[in-house]
Amino acid sequence: MTEESIEIAAPPEEAWAAVSDITRMGEWSPETKSAAWVDGATGPEVGARFKGNNKVKLPWSTTCEVTSSIPGRDFSFKVGKGETTWSYRFEPSASGCRVTESFDIVKQPGTMMRWLTKLGTGQGWNEREAGLRAGMRATLANLKAALEG
Repeated sequence: MTEESIEIAAPPEEAWAAVSDITRMGEWSPETKSAAWVDGATGPEVGARFKGNNKVKLPWSTTCEVTSSIPGRDFSFKVGKGETTWSYRFEPSASGCRVTESFDIVKQPGTMMRWLTKLGTGQGWNEREAGLRAGMRATLANLKAALEG
């Protein structure tokens, strides 16, 4: 599992509400350009699905499913058939809250997916984790600026 954290001067419930509103993810993430609920979902309930539209070098989309949604504490989802999981944890702190974003590659991709990753991101598979880590730092910094601004 790879994770990054940041302190934000906002209550955990406020940070959770911003992150779990996936229609706003394009405001924070340098990779996710937009996201929308699909299959009749309207909010962050467990089992709700959404489609994320991403772009680093070339655009691609993924369908995700919410796996945990505890207001003020946790928002997690799996990508595709569960190859990767993403999670946001929210913990109260003296200044507001500590937000931790993490990802876990549950199933290593095959040759074709590695090639598609290189095509879409310009990053070889061995470089991808560093690119995702940099993206998490940027996402958290943008979330902090939005909530503290």
